[in-house]
Amino acid sequence: MAGRKRISTSRNNAPNATTSRPSRPTRSSARRGANVPDVYQEMLTEALTQQNTTSPERPLKRRRPGQRNAPATRKPDPPEVTSKTEDPEDEDDVQFEDVPLPAATIETVYRGSDEEDDDDEIQFEDIDFSFPPSDVTSAGDSNKDLELDLSSRTAATAKKTVDRRKPITKAEKDRRIEIHKTHLLCLLAYVARRNRWCNDAAVQDALRPLLTKKMVKYLNPSSDLTQFGQANSLKDGLQQVATMYRTKYQITERGIRRALWAEKEEDLEHVKPPDDAESPMEKSDFLEAAKSLRGSRDLGAQLYCALLRSAGVEARLVCSLQVLTFATGGPTLGKPPKPRGKLSVAEQYARMTKYDNSFESPATSTSSPIRRRLGHPNATAFQAPTIFQASSSREPPPAPKIIRESSYPVYWVEVLDEGHQKWQPADPLVTDSFWKPQKLEPPASDRENCMTYVVAFEADGTAKDVTRRYTKAYNAKTRKMRIESALSTGERWWQRAVGTFWRGYTTDLDQIENNELTAIQMREPMPRNVADFKDHPIYALERHLRRNEVLVPGASASGTVGAGSTGPLEKIYRRSDVRIARSREKWYRMGREVLPNEIPVKFLPKAKRQKTNSFDDDRDDDPGETVGTPIYTMDQTVQFKHPPVVDGRVPKNRYGNLDLYVPSMVPEGGAYVADELAARASFILGIDYAPALTGFQFKGRQGTAVLHGAVVPAEHEEAVRAVIGGLHDQAAEFEKERRRREVFKAWRVFLMNLRVRQRLWADVDEEEEAADQEAVKLKAEKVEADEHEPEEEDAAQQGDSSDDNDEAGGFVIDDDYAGGFMVD
Repeated sequence: MAGRKRISTSRNNAPNATTSRPSRPTRSSARRGANVPDVYQEMLTEALTQQNTTSPERPLKRRRPGQRNAPATRKPDPPEVTSKTEDPEDEDDVQFEDVPLPAATIETVYRGSDEEDDDDEIQFEDIDFSFPPSDVTSAGDSNKDLELDLSSRTAATAKKTVDRRKPITKAEKDRRIEIHKTHLLCLLAYVARRNRWCNDAAVQDALRPLLTKKMVKYLNPSSDLTQFGQANSLKDGLQQVATMYRTKYQITERGIRRALWAEKEEDLEHVKPPDDAESPMEKSDFLEAAKSLRGSRDLGAQLYCALLRSAGVEARLVCSLQVLTFATGGPTLGKPPKPRGKLSVAEQYARMTKYDNSFESPATSTSSPIRRRLGHPNATAFQAPTIFQASSSREPPPAPKIIRESSYPVYWVEVLDEGHQKWQPADPLVTDSFWKPQKLEPPASDRENCMTYVVAFEADGTAKDVTRRYTKAYNAKTRKMRIESALSTGERWWQRAVGTFWRGYTTDLDQIENNELTAIQMREPMPRNVADFKDHPIYALERHLRRNEVLVPGASASGTVGAGSTGPLEKIYRRSDVRIARSREKWYRMGREVLPNEIPVKFLPKAKRQKTNSFDDDRDDDPGETVGTPIYTMDQTVQFKHPPVVDGRVPKNRYGNLDLYVPSMVPEGGAYVADELAARASFILGIDYAPALTGFQFKGRQGTAVLHGAVVPAEHEEAVRAVIGGLHDQAAEFEKERRRREVFKAWRVFLMNLRVRQRLWADVDEEEEAADQEAVKLKAEKVEADEHEPEEEDAAQQGDSSDDNDEAGGFVIDDDYAGGFMVD
């Protein structure tokens, strides 16, 4: 590529040769330039000069806080073209010559921290220097070279280790179940006590003035109204009372919350109750709270119950028991906060207030960023006048104390709707809801509240489990956290615990409520995820069946469910279609036997036998054995019966006894006598009998047969029992005779001692005998006084005696050794 160099014939304008113009002047412009004054001509020339000397590159962007200074590359300047001014008349004589351009040279410029070009054009961002930058990098990082090795393969990223909670052992689970039961009983007793306090006459007298006659009239509707009218009157009265009570009662403390387990026992040493927790109170404190209307939300619900009872409303105190769970996977107390050392400089700056005047940067001390962005040039120099407010003598009221609790209540009240014969919930303090039980259940993510047991206490102290009224998924979720799912006898235990507060008879209202709760449980919809089907009392999945559970042949599916959006669909069966299968031995111990030619419904895999030593060459795989243990359902069994007793002969097995695991296994024509002396009585009578094998007692893996009682012919049962009674009477006589002989023996020794003493003091006067007894008494007192002497005197005496005994002709005498004999 070649360019043209202009060669001018006129050399008169040599001083102006350095001035370069972007375009060639025309004749018309030259004529107009001749009429321009000299002042404007100089200004135009100066403007053209600045335009050509200005760098063509774009101005640098403003730097952000913490951004490293990257080396900037400057583009090469275009080749400078020198032009000379010429007259318009000589334009035709201009000739051009083709000359090669010089090679372009690229120059790299590194901007330093102290170099700045065109300060007026570069804009910087206003920064508050009272806070350190969020990402401050070291100065040495800017000088490091960036190395990229594209040929090397990327190393596999290490897998993130997930801190999974260890499963608890069976012993730990049993311990948690016992703690769970104990905590339940304690909470029941606590709520029953508060319920009795709500019936106190003094508490109700202190709360009754809060109600107006209109409120009392609405709370007690007339029986002449319809069911709808009675319900509306009661609801209107409750709303009026709740509005009044919510404005007058002040929450100043924190109520009860969910009890949680600690991950480690050491974490409990650092756990402290919150400062705003409700303090324990007695009955007098409860009365004082009724007068002041201050306390926790729980206390407010209890006083609200007492207020309604004072107006003649039949109200129940309802509590959601926050009990320690026995299951794993729930929230824990968490680890205690670690003591922190000295704070770093960044943390100290972070803890400073936003408008701290102790450290002022030049940017913030002169003017604010808002005024710097104003268009007026003197806006930054303007100082707003300071306005001083007059101090008030009255102190501002203290800020209300913020108490963070769950958004769902622990205590609330149930009111009897006599028109519909139903108990309806009322919560004026937390949710401000009436007749809406679905609003009182907290979500599963709530750390402070968990609805597992909901118990309602009436005025007469009767307790009722009403959990099914308030839970949306009682069978799928709530039941798994209750004692009924942890133990086979859990439901019976819970009924006994609540039955302690039973009135002793069932009313018509109780029957209506029981039917209502049962209908709510049966109307619960089918779960929507796979996890909720585990141990569900109504539905079951094939994957959740235990190893001894099978489906009946021809069981029909009630629906399908998938594990996620991409998982395969699984059939849902009724729990009533699930059967329990057992082996022949287990059915036999239950008094049943498998029918002949029955096909097992399932084979249980054999348990691997552990080798006793490393030289055990016995193999578990026996080609003659089956693949596992066959199991059968109850439909494949019948009741087992021993051969009958014929001609007074009792059937026996090869060991000479009779298996009797259940009462139905007693042979026909026989009788079971459950007594240890049954076999002896039968032997005395000379009748045939068979010792009863009632079970096995296992110690480790070895079982020992337990024999208790005997099976005898039915016609000899009365005689055997009579002989057993005689044997018991005879044993009682023998025991009585033995005790009589022991007493006679003790009296004989006592009388012999008296005779010896009488012979020793026969020839001694009474006065001498009295003096001797007095001497003996004084000697005994002296011995007792010597035993109570101070230990310091005994130690000093022993030290003196040891010093005297140590000096013996230069030999050291051992106190425990003297002439080869042991000294006592």
